[in-house]
Amino acid sequence: MSPQAILHDSKTALAAILSRIEAARKAALAPAPKTSLIAVSKTHGEAEIAAVLDAGQRIFGENRVQEAKAKWPALREHYAGIELHLIGPLQTNKAREAVELFDAIHSVDRPKLAEALKQECERAGRTPLLFIQVNTGEEPQKAGVTPGQAAAFVEYCRETLRLPIGGLMCIPPADEPPAPHFALLAKIAKANGLSLLSMGMSADFESAIRFGATHVRVGSAIFGERPPPAALSRVDLPA
Repeated sequence: MSPQAILHDSKTALAAILSRIEAARKAALAPAPKTSLIAVSKTHGEAEIAAVLDAGQRIFGENRVQEAKAKWPALREHYAGIELHLIGPLQTNKAREAVELFDAIHSVDRPKLAEALKQECERAGRTPLLFIQVNTGEEPQKAGVTPGQAAAFVEYCRETLRLPIGGLMCIPPADEPPAPHFALLAKIAKANGLSLLSMGMSADFESAIRFGATHVRVGSAIFGERPPPAALSRVDLPA
């Protein structure tokens, strides 16, 4: 696909998603004051990302620290106002790099990681926006605290570590309706005085908005199907 085709498709897809977000907000009984679109650029190369940047998007999500390190420093040199979110699992040995690179981390899911982030935030003199990941479906293969553990973990982060927590994140089970999980996350957030909800992806973000999502994570609906890692494309950025 030519760069021109990528740009055209990205602009059209991005505009369509933004329109759907606005429509969902208007239809919701009590939407969040603001719903931010996180364009999930994991496995996409600089050419695809630059096209979406050129279309006006500035908030992006990545799953892996190493992949983000390979792409975003150069992009940030050429595009102002980028806000980068880590939405995938984070190893404690990557906490330093994550704090340095990302503006938000959505996958705080265990005490050891919270402690590492606290240490690295103090060292770096900056604290990304932090979300605790809640495993609303209590799936054994998925990261996140269980709903029953959420209040205690929020308290541990805020009171013991003095680590500011902005909100909660969830990924509903793939084989279940997402709405009950969004409702549960919103209930837990309210009970713990948290205002930010990272929930909803390409297939279900409109439902998440109805339950108060402040951040929706949309990838394939903007970028198309993800290429294999070996196919990541690069682009010559403007000088």
